[in-house]
Amino acid sequence: MERGGCYMITFKEYQRLDGLALAQEIKAGNLQSSDVIECAISRLEQVNPKINAVVAKYFDLALSRAATNCLDGDFAGVPILLKDLLGSLKGCHTGSGSLAYKNEVADHTSTLYQRYSDMGLIFLGKTNTPELGLLATTEPVANGPSRNPWNLNKTTGGSSGGSAAAVAAGITPIASAGDGGGSIRIPASCCGLFGLKPSRGINPLGPLAESWDGAVSEHVITRSVRDSLAALKGSAGTDAYSHVPGILPSDFFVAAEQPIDRPLKIGFYQHSFYGGCVDKSCKDAVLAAVKLLRDLDHEVEEIELELDADKLISCYGDIYAANVNAEVADLVKRYGKAFVRSHVEPLTYFIYLIGNRFSAGEYILSKRRWAELSKLMDSFHDQHDVLLTPTMATPPFDLGTMTNSPVEKLLMNAANKAGVSQYASRELLYQFSKPQLQKVPFTQLANLTGQPAMSVPLYWNHEGLPIGVQFVARRMQDPLLFRLAAQLEIAKPWFDKVPDL
Repeated sequence: MERGGCYMITFKEYQRLDGLALAQEIKAGNLQSSDVIECAISRLEQVNPKINAVVAKYFDLALSRAATNCLDGDFAGVPILLKDLLGSLKGCHTGSGSLAYKNEVADHTSTLYQRYSDMGLIFLGKTNTPELGLLATTEPVANGPSRNPWNLNKTTGGSSGGSAAAVAAGITPIASAGDGGGSIRIPASCCGLFGLKPSRGINPLGPLAESWDGAVSEHVITRSVRDSLAALKGSAGTDAYSHVPGILPSDFFVAAEQPIDRPLKIGFYQHSFYGGCVDKSCKDAVLAAVKLLRDLDHEVEEIELELDADKLISCYGDIYAANVNAEVADLVKRYGKAFVRSHVEPLTYFIYLIGNRFSAGEYILSKRRWAELSKLMDSFHDQHDVLLTPTMATPPFDLGTMTNSPVEKLLMNAANKAGVSQYASRELLYQFSKPQLQKVPFTQLANLTGQPAMSVPLYWNHEGLPIGVQFVARRMQDPLLFRLAAQLEIAKPWFDKVPDL
């Protein structure tokens, strides 16, 4: 339908365009940003009751900004959803997936969200996340579970599960996300999307200097590779809060936009880093990727990794123990122990108690092991450009699968009720965590080493569920991953694979 020289956009037309294409149509005068926003709102209202991806709506704010017609940037006039964790928007509630933050209203806008605004992106709302981003599934008590658009009984992954579900369902072409142990890549895999975790330090986290001691990287989840690249191009660079200068090479993004000009040497590995089983369909996804890569003239070989599973799981478990303890201790200081114990989930409070028995010296010794993992991967990259693995060890699993066993719940409830730590130990946390991490064993390594890693949607199983494959490159070789992803996107397009809601 034509209006004032512009065309009102239908959802089918909206779904066929990525973020950059929408912005180009708006800049050319073919579309009005307000019509694009109205289309996104209509889609959100239609599908969100089914998928529970969006937990806060900023419709008036979005329409008001779209009506100004003075937006600039690569994504001028395009809607984005913001993950309701870590990043803040001044004057808006920041829930972090927890009832304990029900009264939190941000007094600032985080650096990253301000940079998204400077790109012309319009904030449509905030997306669901597990409490404090702790799980690889998005099922918080505070907001209820997000549901996978490909199968409403399956997980969206976590912790950026709401963002992934929203993009897969066609609400927005782009949504913010964060990754402390796979939280961009796992939801991207579950929902059939492209998700890249940048190298450590590329994106700012202000007003924080870092999150989870550098394990967390913030970025976006998208349907197209070029949207992800353009978003990183506009957001990268340190801010006033960064304590480590992130100096990017002058040709960093120029290189990312160039086609692959040589065969890459790629090593693939299909065994769980934690010793568990890997579903056949996840292995099949890797083998299909191997064939595709070889057809593209890359050198691909199966390799072995000398990973110490116990060391890896303890390093990652210790991040939880230390950082959850710090987060909950701050809540206790502000609101009191009784309030916090009744407003955070039992697992979160149990991890807090474990952290009370975890000395600063023990954590420093644990973190020193990160360097050993970095050295291992650096040696791997002396022989190979890229590591290829499944993104997950399982297809998207049933909602409720990651709940603790009855025995674990009894133990946690006893410890939490007593409010003492003698029932809680780091070894017990490792034991609780292992069955959960064995579903997603491939992603945490890159968070500890600071490497860039991406999940690419190249495979759907016989049930019609997406299964991503992961590529990991040497630190600061993000451009290489973008170049490879663009080549794969052309060779085996996924953009038009969308769930039927």
